[in-house]
Amino acid sequence: MIEFKVYVGKGGGELARVTEALAAQAVNIRAIASEAESAQPFYRIVTNDVNTTRKALDMAGLGYEENEILVSNLLDRPGELAKVARRLGRANVHISSLYILSSRKGKTEIAMTVDDLEGARKLLKA
Repeated sequence: MIEFKVYVGKGGGELARVTEALAAQAVNIRAIASEAESAQPFYRIVTNDVNTTRKALDMAGLGYEENEILVSNLLDRPGELAKVARRLGRANVHISSLYILSSRKGKTEIAMTVDDLEGARKLLKA
């Protein structure tokens, strides 16, 4: 799974510009977050179709970066995310972004970008 870090301007209408570009190519957004107060505003977006997302962003002339994300399923109860965060923290794995993708049937699906993807995968399988 890929996170797209989409760079936008500081003016109004940027969310509409990005989401309309994705909608025009029938891309479904699974998760989105914004960082509007940074020097270069951006949206972090996870979609259902990586290749079509690239096409849509390119066609709209939007600059972006791609980051592989780690997906994990947690029990849907208090403290489960804290356990994951502590395990990664003890191993000095830095979490850059984090999303809740879904929550159903007693499970919560999370996605995160980390600075040590393989290390994080090993830690979370243990």
